[in-house]
Amino acid sequence: MADEDTDERTYYVVLNDEEQYSIWLADRDIPLGWTREGTEGTRQECLDHIDRVWTDMRPLSLRRRMEQASQGA
Repeated sequence: MADEDTDERTYYVVLNDEEQYSIWLADRDIPLGWTREGTEGTRQECLDHIDRVWTDMRPLSLRRRMEQASQGA
């Protein structure tokens, strides 16, 4: 197993139906329910990308319910 500071393996940024992000090793099959987001690189590069793009960590279904509730109020 690679040390986090020296891990130079290639990872993918993956996304699920709730628009939640994670990273996955590129040499492994993507788990069901997740798709490649399009970014690949080192572990740190992928985590840095997620930090930039995942600005609202609430699941999509919760965001939609909250939006509907605010429109109905």
